[in-house]
Amino acid sequence: MRRLLTALIGTALAFAAAPAHAAGNPENGKTLAYTCAGCHGIPEYRNAYPSYHVPKIAGQNEAYLVNALKAYKSGDRQHPTMTAQASSFSDQDIADIAAYLSAPKAK
Repeated sequence: MRRLLTALIGTALAFAAAPAHAAGNPENGKTLAYTCAGCHGIPEYRNAYPSYHVPKIAGQNEAYLVNALKAYKSGDRQHPTMTAQASSFSDQDIADIAAYLSAPKAK
């Protein structure tokens, strides 16, 4: 019984320590995120129509970036430009972009 309990606890700890998504390659993410800077890299940038503030995404939380890009890709979040961009990315591309943009040195 003790052996079974130890095995179950070990398995649970292994799953808890596993990343929630694929590990991203920030170097590839830097290449893929090049076009993102056209809107998200401009300080105080506002979209022309409809008028709204475009957020800077460098330094954003990695999990948030993954979830946001996947939501645009699936259509759960709506924005024509973001949907078009995200639809061309694989899950690995999304992980790579998020790894790059969430790094402290991303600009």
